[in-house]
Amino acid sequence: MNDNIVEWTGYAAMAILIISFLMKDIKKLRIINTIACLLFVIYGYMLHSYPIMISNAFIGMVNLYYLYQKNVDNQ
Repeated sequence: MNDNIVEWTGYAAMAILIISFLMKDIKKLRIINTIACLLFVIYGYMLHSYPIMISNAFIGMVNLYYLYQKNVDNQ
């Protein structure tokens, strides 16, 4: 795999993660953070790093759970 693609995937994931923590609205934070988690899972796969993949997949699932719960509670 092209090293530049791997590196830029990591930078994109990091930038989106940082942006997610600048959000005041928790729903926006969770959505953007989930996108960052997905990119980190891809990045971890490119590096063959299970700790990166597992931790970010878990965080992404927690985000999705709370987003789902918030939608169910609002109905």
